[in-house]
Amino acid sequence: MISLAAPWLLLLLPLPLLVRWLVPPHRERESALRFPFFRRMAEAAGAEPRAGAVVLSRPMVSAITAALCWGLVVLALARPERVGAPITIETAARDVVLAIDISGSMDARDFATSDGERIQRLAGVRQVVRAFVAGREGDRMALIVFGTAAYLQAPLTDDLTTITELLDRTEVGMAGPHTAFGDAIGLAIRTFEASDIDQRLLILLSDGSDTASRMSPVNAAEIAADRGVEIFAIGVGDPEATGENRVDLAALQAVAERTRGQYFFAEDAAALEAVYARIDQLAPRETETLSFRPRLSLSWIPLGLASLLGLASVVWLQLRGRARRRGARPAEEAA
Repeated sequence: MISLAAPWLLLLLPLPLLVRWLVPPHRERESALRFPFFRRMAEAAGAEPRAGAVVLSRPMVSAITAALCWGLVVLALARPERVGAPITIETAARDVVLAIDISGSMDARDFATSDGERIQRLAGVRQVVRAFVAGREGDRMALIVFGTAAYLQAPLTDDLTTITELLDRTEVGMAGPHTAFGDAIGLAIRTFEASDIDQRLLILLSDGSDTASRMSPVNAAEIAADRGVEIFAIGVGDPEATGENRVDLAALQAVAERTRGQYFFAEDAAALEAVYARIDQLAPRETETLSFRPRLSLSWIPLGLASLLGLASVVWLQLRGRARRRGARPAEEAA
């Protein structure tokens, strides 16, 4: 579809006629010779001398070309453009931070897969998280890994492939052997500071008790609640173990409650998949939809036609003038 971006500029079309009607013609004084026998010469030539100015006339082709060029210029000023089909873009209205525990206890081989095989906890978590990330199209995600300290692997981004690749390269113990999920919450809060989206979701997965944080997980969760961050805490591992290998379900539950989030415990891959499905139900993704029509300017077409018409008119007038001068020379020679 072709439309005009500024159709009101078409009101300029009659402007040359208004100028012709309202503005007096341009006058020039020309020097002349005065002959005392001018009247006799005029009578001899059969002409009747009259006082007044001479109004020069222009060829009809020149007038038509000028009118067409003016119309094309006004049309270009009105900005014709080709309007394309509507394009709809959905942008994320939710930011998600994944905080994954990679402490030494995640090396235990007690994570049951769907076929009953026992594999490393981190390897099992990676398998399920990879599928979860792949289904987050439209969300922005960040990745935090933590052990003795918390590290930001990837800031908030919509490049989910990078999130998956970084998680695949993560190994147990890279962040230290202990567990500091209180610091992980604090780092997530700082990560969300770069976000201007209201829906902020932190998914925290840990298999141990907090022993290395500078700030307690509960205090960090209270700060997160003030910043509008909702925490979904997931516990994996053995609640009956001792020391740092025992998953602190009470702490995870307290963290989730402080932020009006949810707490889950996943013993195997099937349970963890169910947890992520439940998260989608509890925190549905919000989207912002932007719809627009692409516009391609066509102003160059009438401008180009006006230039060609003007050039053709000038060439035609020059050739016409030369032809007249050539025709006048034989008549002068014959005289």
